[in-house]
Amino acid sequence: MTAFPENLIAKILKRKQENALRSLGSNYAKVDFSSNDYLGFSKTRFQQHAGVSDGSTGSRLLTGNHQYFHNLERFLSEFHKVEAALVFNSGYDANLGFFSSVPQRGDIVIYDAFSHASIRDGIQLSNAKSYKFKHNDLEDLKKVLNTHKSHLGNLYVVTESVFSMDGDTPDLQAMVELTERYDAYLVIDEAHSVGVFGEKGEGLVQRLNLQHRVFARIITFGKALGCHGSAILGSEFLKVYLYNFARSFIFTTALSPHSIKVIENRYNMLNHHSPDSFYQQQRAQLLRNIKFFKATLNSLGLDKENYVPSDSAIQCILVPGNENVKTVAGTLQSAGFDVRPILSPTVPKDHERIRFCLHSFNTFDQITDVLKHLIH
Repeated sequence: MTAFPENLIAKILKRKQENALRSLGSNYAKVDFSSNDYLGFSKTRFQQHAGVSDGSTGSRLLTGNHQYFHNLERFLSEFHKVEAALVFNSGYDANLGFFSSVPQRGDIVIYDAFSHASIRDGIQLSNAKSYKFKHNDLEDLKKVLNTHKSHLGNLYVVTESVFSMDGDTPDLQAMVELTERYDAYLVIDEAHSVGVFGEKGEGLVQRLNLQHRVFARIITFGKALGCHGSAILGSEFLKVYLYNFARSFIFTTALSPHSIKVIENRYNMLNHHSPDSFYQQQRAQLLRNIKFFKATLNSLGLDKENYVPSDSAIQCILVPGNENVKTVAGTLQSAGFDVRPILSPTVPKDHERIRFCLHSFNTFDQITDVLKHLIH
């Protein structure tokens, strides 16, 4: 085996010295406060259909574009009240493909400072210039828009409806109105919103009836839906553009027919939304758990300056310093809870935190127990 480059070894050692070196762990049999499986759908059995292949055979522009894709994308466009949908292999692929191909040289992308790494990576691959605005700060966004209002190229504004590391939400109604005043194209990542918010889990954009005023939405199936894949929602023109120019779509093997049928199965669960349906019961319990978690935080005095306010399934308590937050997480893990520390540089230095992902299957006793362990 050839020697590993010394400059790369130096980068690993630097991460280790900063107590920021990642490792591939396991949750074993711990109580889950870490996964994105908010509704427990990943534990739902899926009956394989006769004749449905596990193999894809190629990219969608070659041999991998089976009929199940057309059926699913037609359903997604109807469910999410949009002209067209295009399925990608993952949320990372979708953001990389969109932001690397849609904004052009001469365009400007203005993104929230806490935007997901996949959004930032896509923007870096773009020929457009980019600027960030302070997290969820519409006044700062307005200042950046004012600076570039006379720009000849297109303006794109990017946010998330539920932020992955904080669980908080921008004022989407006000953001839509602001971007419309500046003729900017608004792009919203709804990865942590779909399945949790909306009458049938359509996401926050549809709950606010803003779907016709947003240029593009990125949704993922690997969070609340408990499977894999993603889609970009927008106009038919956007769909055609993406499958012609988004390299993360063009140059990858398509999802298998089996994967598409699993996504379809999850959406069928959302679509059957009677009060006694499995989905509505799971979502109602998740919302009760979120409310109970916040009430327990308050009763234990943990909702002070170090709590990041959130009404979503993602709840965070800041524990500044990589060493400190790893110690706290280790204590909770030793007590039987799968709780992970979020370290810098994933989040800004001194904003390291314990991130709790709440689920429909967590019990009130488990929530109380994990928070009591946090204060001891």
